[in-house]
Amino acid sequence: MAIEGKVLVAQGGGPTAVINQSLVGVVLEARKFPNVTKIYGALHGVSGIINEDFVDLTQETTHNLEKIACTPSSALFSTRDKPDEKYCYEMFKVMEAHGIRYFFYIGGNDSADTVRIVNEKAMESGYELRAIHIPKTIDNDLLVNDHCPGYGSAARFVAQAFMGVNLDVSSLPGVYIGIVMGRHAGFLTAAASIAKKFPEDGPHLIYLPERPFIIDNFLADVKEVYDKYGKCIIAVSEGVCDENGTAIISKLSENVEKDSHGNVQLSGTGALGDLLSNAIKERLGIKRVRSDTFGYLQRSFMGCVSDVDQNEAREVGEKAAQFALWHNVDGSVTIHRTGMYSVDYKLSKLSEVARLTKSMPDNFINEAGNNVTDEFKHYLLPLLGSDMPSAYKLRAPKVERILNK
Repeated sequence: MAIEGKVLVAQGGGPTAVINQSLVGVVLEARKFPNVTKIYGALHGVSGIINEDFVDLTQETTHNLEKIACTPSSALFSTRDKPDEKYCYEMFKVMEAHGIRYFFYIGGNDSADTVRIVNEKAMESGYELRAIHIPKTIDNDLLVNDHCPGYGSAARFVAQAFMGVNLDVSSLPGVYIGIVMGRHAGFLTAAASIAKKFPEDGPHLIYLPERPFIIDNFLADVKEVYDKYGKCIIAVSEGVCDENGTAIISKLSENVEKDSHGNVQLSGTGALGDLLSNAIKERLGIKRVRSDTFGYLQRSFMGCVSDVDQNEAREVGEKAAQFALWHNVDGSVTIHRTGMYSVDYKLSKLSEVARLTKSMPDNFINEAGNNVTDEFKHYLLPLLGSDMPSAYKLRAPKVERILNK
């Protein structure tokens, strides 16, 4: 029998270009069920739940919700709070007080763990609460899922950015380093590989957290490529570490910032790119070396969104509402590839998705550990969208010289 009560939805962690599609999917699907009395949105994620900082989405117009769905970033705002048992119990008590019977949390593996704990607290108290985790992350690092909503659009941005870099560096050759988000998983950095269309195109080198980053090997790779092409384009994950697991940025810099969770701050500055650029200049003697840190740009870039990513982000929200309201079950909505290209959605156990991180599989990384394989490119291409652009080059023949033979 369906439970009568209110719905509460929240967004956690870093924003994406399509996270609002999932929010709107939940809201519009939940509106169809007569046992739903109200639909609340918690502002600033779990901290908004603790503070009872809610908005009544029941009173939002469908027209505006559809506009919100196509707008990047978190419409309900987000938080980096990482709730423990006590925090989750306080969240549950707020939900109980407000008559919340359906809780949807859109986020990554930490968000899945929060849903798991809240669900356990409700069961311990004998309170009927359906709790569903909805996946999102540009890192693409959630277990069980073939890929995650948010990744396709961020990957599209990275790929298109490196297409532009290719054109720029071909015009004025040198060495270019792009630092891309990815603390433990290299999926997003690996997306730069799609920019390579012609043999001389970059990125010529791609370095991921899944493989040790050895400075001497890196410099040898750069020299080899530069000697061959007169240029070198490099994609580097911000989280690259040495063979002992020490972040390269902390090895190369004396003053390293840490975030609220005690993790080395990776994308707050352009330090890693600058340090690698300086190493190339000083040890290889190459003068024209430039670096960029993509930082927040890749998360919510407007106008660079995969339609496939948008559609799937909407559907995971809709499926979450259906699992909770039709089937009266808890869990994490997961995406499964079923063909070339199609997907299906399942409800997995929260414990299978919570906390843990998925890494790039070995068959996606080349033997040298400085690039990706064609298998990865075949995996990624459908996620980038149906209208992914491509760059072209002149192919007119050269005119024979007369004076300078």
